[in-house]
Amino acid sequence: MLATVLTLFAIGAPPAPIHAEEAMMARGYRMAGDASRARVVMEFDKEPQLKWFLLRAPHRLVIDLPETLFAFDAEALEPRGLIGGVRYGNLGNGSSRMILSTTGPFTVEKLSMLENENSPGYRLVVDMVADSEAAFEQALADQAETTGSTVNEDKKDRLGDSPERPDRPFTVVIDPGHGGIDGGAKAVDGTAEKEITLTFSKVLQEQLEQSGRYNVFLTRDDDTFLRLDERVGIARQHEADLFISIHADTINIRNISGATVYTISEKASDSLAKAAAERENLADSVAGIEIAEENQQVADILFDLVRRETHGFSVSFARSLVGELSDTIELINNPQRSAGFRVLRAPDVPSVLVELGYLSNPKDVAKLEDPEWRAKAAGSIGAAIAIFADAKMGAGG
Repeated sequence: MLATVLTLFAIGAPPAPIHAEEAMMARGYRMAGDASRARVVMEFDKEPQLKWFLLRAPHRLVIDLPETLFAFDAEALEPRGLIGGVRYGNLGNGSSRMILSTTGPFTVEKLSMLENENSPGYRLVVDMVADSEAAFEQALADQAETTGSTVNEDKKDRLGDSPERPDRPFTVVIDPGHGGIDGGAKAVDGTAEKEITLTFSKVLQEQLEQSGRYNVFLTRDDDTFLRLDERVGIARQHEADLFISIHADTINIRNISGATVYTISEKASDSLAKAAAERENLADSVAGIEIAEENQQVADILFDLVRRETHGFSVSFARSLVGELSDTIELINNPQRSAGFRVLRAPDVPSVLVELGYLSNPKDVAKLEDPEWRAKAAGSIGAAIAIFADAKMGAGG
């Protein structure tokens, strides 16, 4: 069904009607993405001269257009990921407006008007990424200092550059794996992985906060389900300097036990890592959430955008973490591994996934449920974080 909306935004007197023979036509609206990244594309029959600007409370991207007839498929406008709502209509005085509301603060990474290569007309492409409140406020301040809006002729991604962040403590986001309807793996005594990861994450959070050195956030502090992309979005919105996802897996290999530290890679380091990533990446499916093909394509784009510097930081921390853990708890053989974990795909946040042990192994389960073992393991992770924070902040990072 096509949705044609000619009014919505006028204040006071009704807007003047749009005359089809004079108006530009907008059609073919489509969105792709998840809670951390979105791409919006819409087609025009002629090139529009547009302006765009940001608004807060709620967070919105506003696009002002010449007089436009909108002919969009209503289903394409349904909220998706970062985009929480789409409105559009006639402002009167020969102009129209679109408003993209988002589920949180964001950065306009790129906004481009492109001429179609194989058909008449033009297409507007908007790339948006979840960001921190501080970054969004800085973008608003930049906007206020200039023209109050940005015109597409500028050919600049003015808001794509991250603002300088004020001095603040090193920020760690801890992600207790699974939650809610997604219980994760099951221990031999019936305990769900989601309970073990939350308990351990709270111990780690408490230890880090007691040091007074860090800002520490949990992606969840109760039995709540979060999509994998929401976990990534939380890390970015808190401007995390480090993201640690906590898990405890099961495996069909007898007698295997110990902790493993994973980083992200396009190609898994080994079959064990590949299988672990495939299991963890199914978390959304367990909750009945289908990953549409176009969403997966955007996720792949996001993976491709992981900066070499960020990946290097992740590997460096993983190496340090393995070294600290090896002094206090049991690790599996070759404990530093890598695979395509979706929860590690923040492009600008060094990230690792820690499998504390195997719930299929009674020996590991006993350790994971032992408060002394949890405190010891959390202390080793804290020591690795201190080394990493000193090095990163000392390097100006």
